[in-house]
Amino acid sequence: MTRIESSPDSRPLVEMARITKRFGRVTVLDGVDFAVHAGEVHVLAGENGAGKSTLIKILAGVHTDFEGGLRIGDSGSRLAGPLDAARRGVAVIHQELSLVPSMSVADNVFLGRTITGRIGLVQDRRQHTETRRLLDQFGMDVAPDQAVEQLPVASQQLVEIIKALGQDARVIVMDEPTSALSAPEVVKLFRWICQLKARGCGIVYITHKMEEIEQIADRISVLRDGQLVGTALAAELTIPKLIHWMVGRDVERFYSRSGRHAGAERLRLERFSVRRGGWCLVDDISLSVRAGEIVGLAGLQGSGNSQLLMGLFGAYGRDARGSVVLDGVGFRPVSPRRSIQRRMALLTNDRKTTGLVLSMSIVANTTMAQLQQFSPGGWCRTGRERAAAIRMAEVLHLRAASIDMPVGQLSGGNQQKVALAKWVLAEPRVLLLDEPTRGVDIGAKWEIYELMDHWASQGISILLVTSEMPELLAMSDRIVVMHRGRITAEFSHEQAEADSILEAAMGQTGRVDIE
Repeated sequence: MTRIESSPDSRPLVEMARITKRFGRVTVLDGVDFAVHAGEVHVLAGENGAGKSTLIKILAGVHTDFEGGLRIGDSGSRLAGPLDAARRGVAVIHQELSLVPSMSVADNVFLGRTITGRIGLVQDRRQHTETRRLLDQFGMDVAPDQAVEQLPVASQQLVEIIKALGQDARVIVMDEPTSALSAPEVVKLFRWICQLKARGCGIVYITHKMEEIEQIADRISVLRDGQLVGTALAAELTIPKLIHWMVGRDVERFYSRSGRHAGAERLRLERFSVRRGGWCLVDDISLSVRAGEIVGLAGLQGSGNSQLLMGLFGAYGRDARGSVVLDGVGFRPVSPRRSIQRRMALLTNDRKTTGLVLSMSIVANTTMAQLQQFSPGGWCRTGRERAAAIRMAEVLHLRAASIDMPVGQLSGGNQQKVALAKWVLAEPRVLLLDEPTRGVDIGAKWEIYELMDHWASQGISILLVTSEMPELLAMSDRIVVMHRGRITAEFSHEQAEADSILEAAMGQTGRVDIE
């Protein structure tokens, strides 16, 4: 998709001048200037903890005690709260869904602005008609009266977007709006953004995905440590310079690949299949992974690559069939516990649901997969447990005020590091990574790449699933492509090309570049 062009009006829709915000003695924003023009997408970039969320919360009326000036439209007075911001034409699409699961799609779209008649009765028919119109614009085949909890996560994300856009806002903030969307849905979202720009809306877009920034940004502002590093037209800001602004250092080699060499065969699958509920999720897979080798598992959504990792880890129990040989010894992955005992670990693609317990501390999450090690005789040795968690925090460069704080209070990148720490502590010989950099900032990605390269150099075998093509191409020693549960192609690092991988991922077989 080509980048959307912009011709912003001379006067901004929103102007924020010298914004400073403190929480106690901590200054999280320090003299930040930010503006949004009509008809532009202004990307707000920066690592987690840079101050992006705080700046947006000031614009949305969540934080009203700050220093500096804020003007929305012709009004320069302070916001009284979120409802005041909404009345002035500011809508925020948060990364964390703010839907009521038990309510219908229409009721969620009109939440807080219900259409009522003269005597206060809700006009359901009008709400359903308007919701249907918005759904049709986005091409969503969803009934307005359907409960939100019955929809998949991607559809819920789209309902959140429709909810904000239905307010006829002039300024729309999108915080990681594509985190749960498929590629076709992302294309639809970008088309809709183009329509909003044509209507004179200003879009504030927050994302960690470089390819999205390249496609959609008109202007880019970068925050680091609460300060504005710079603002530039997207056409004039190169990706290396953008990364330098974000992380504060030059990035000559963003993807880490040391001179590692694969060793003996560590893992072999022969005719491995997963059949569950009448469906064949993984169909007759045969592949091998050597010690110190990173093998990428490519495929479109639903290809079976994530299910392959889950089956190999024992999450599907006896629904997984076939031969698995680990370090020359046969192995039946009938449970995660047995896989952990054989020193196999799985980082799932949803850290908040299956990777971490957000209400528990960093210590508890780090050690939960190895509790037996810290509980001889059934009694937990808390001192030993804390020492292990501190050691892992240092190894993974975890940034946290205290290792006793709940994981849910950490940034996305640091949450991912805790999820990784849990498995690194288990000293795996086979590491299954499913979307290891999803939802993390550019700096955290860089650190995770360095860790992956280090683990491979230490002889750990890695199976990698990622939806980011540059990451797949750069980090994999070999790439195995799947389509509908089957392998369609295999490429070496030197021979792999994006076009060939996508062809195989869409089911076009017959090209296998490795003997």
